[in-house]
Amino acid sequence: MLKRIPVSLIALILVIGLVAWGVYYWLISGSDEKGWLIQYAEIGSIQNHVASTGTLEPKNYVDVGAQVSGQVKVIHVEEGDVVEKGQLLAEIDASVFETKVANAEASLENKRAGLQQQLAELELEELRLRRNEGLFTHQAISEDTLVQSRTGVKILKAKIEATRAQIKADEASLAGDKVSLGYTSLFAPISGTVASISVREGQTLNATNSAPVVMKISDLSVMTLRVEVSEADIPKLEKGMDVRFATLGQPDKYRWSTLAKILPTPNVVNDVVLYQVLVDVDNKDHSLMEAMSTQVFFVEESAQDVLLVPLAAVRRTPRGAFARIPAGNEEERVKVELGIVSRTHAQIRAGLELGDAVIAGSEQSSGGEQARTFGNTSTPRIGGRRGF
Repeated sequence: MLKRIPVSLIALILVIGLVAWGVYYWLISGSDEKGWLIQYAEIGSIQNHVASTGTLEPKNYVDVGAQVSGQVKVIHVEEGDVVEKGQLLAEIDASVFETKVANAEASLENKRAGLQQQLAELELEELRLRRNEGLFTHQAISEDTLVQSRTGVKILKAKIEATRAQIKADEASLAGDKVSLGYTSLFAPISGTVASISVREGQTLNATNSAPVVMKISDLSVMTLRVEVSEADIPKLEKGMDVRFATLGQPDKYRWSTLAKILPTPNVVNDVVLYQVLVDVDNKDHSLMEAMSTQVFFVEESAQDVLLVPLAAVRRTPRGAFARIPAGNEEERVKVELGIVSRTHAQIRAGLELGDAVIAGSEQSSGGEQARTFGNTSTPRIGGRRGF
């Protein structure tokens, strides 16, 4: 029966079987008989950074408080309104303060009139004194009369000085009453956005012991990113270094800024020492809001469009760094010059070229997963290098 099967057919079957086995071995195992995971040198970007989380807050904001007690008469703005510096925000009932000002003005006018009366009396007494001095020269009056006349002038002058001092005190008191009257109108101390309003129209405010907060105005054009960084990472940070961050709502949209300040006093949370780092962020489009949570990366070093390989393919020894590459069925070590090394990749400055195959691990160490490649998909260059 076997003699009837042509030899050529048997050879064809063997060839097809070998080809099928080769394709299966290449596609399914993704490695050679050593069970290597092969990846390839590619062009990309690499970065070393310190990661943390932070919260956004306005760089400049003011709590507008009431400096006088009284009932809130009217509020001219609403939450979210954009206001300019000096704009009228709210009014407190000013009846009591208007009455105080009117009484102070009346009292002041009364003292000023009294001063004019005293000045007139002084003028009269000075005329009498001059007359009495002439009469005393001719011995027409007694010395006692002359002394009384002189004493009367001195007393009037003292009264006039006292009245003038009282007038100054009343003027100061009137100015204070007018200031208090002015406090019944609340004006915006800065330009910004009304972030919150703490009172309602008709509410009575008591400003005896402290100034109750009426509303908060925030300048949202510049935000401050407040980040807590552990004491282990603080030595890696410095003023002026690049910072990139993304908000929780837009995790793929990164913004860039620079580190502005590291506060010297830490917060200790569950025995963990955390330092606060401040980053000023431009927000002219007002897309960033107060209290937004962010993922923050303080960039220590970075490079763009450089040759990268997986970190698992690189070994560093006292003699230098080398890359593991396949050479037939053997592993070969190629000396390389490293640049930036991150947690997952290493920059290759010399020793490898784009598309070179490297050994990034083995199937056994990865749980038998299928080998994967990344980046350049051109035909890899395998072997042909002298290792060490």
